[in-house]
Amino acid sequence: HTYVRTYIRTYIHTYVHTYVRTYIRTYIHTYVHTYVRTYIRTYIHTYVHTYVRTYIRTYIHTYVHTYVRTYIRTYIHTYVHTYVRTYIRTYIHTYVHTYVRTYIRTYIHTYVHTYVRTYIRTYIHTYIHTYIHTYIHTYIHTYTHTYTNNIHKILIFV
Repeated sequence: HTYVRTYIRTYIHTYVHTYVRTYIRTYIHTYVHTYVRTYIRTYIHTYVHTYVRTYIRTYIHTYVHTYVRTYIRTYIHTYVHTYVRTYIRTYIHTYVHTYVRTYIRTYIHTYVHTYVRTYIRTYIHTYIHTYIHTYIHTYIHTYTHTYTNNIHKILIFV
């Protein structure tokens, strides 16, 4: 009983605690720290640095440089050259040819034909009919009555 217990304890301690620990440590160090590290490093280098870089470069070249360029060129041609041209032409025709023409015609009719006519008529009436009329009357009155009167006086004294 005692001997067997001691033997079993010794066996368990020697085999399980020593050998198994050593084996497990060796396994862990060999497999996990060495193999798994190497595998992960190889995987990371092979997959991530090589495949993914190549994939991303191919993707960037294929998608960004090809698809996006084509899309942008198509978009620019479709939107800018077609839509914007049409919009600008429509805008120019609608705004400039229609609105501005109407505005200018209305302005010309309102300002030039109405205001200027009224101004010119007022000017003509005020200046020509009133001022010149008054000036001529005053001149005629001043010249005729004064000059003639003076001549008359001069003739009387002579």
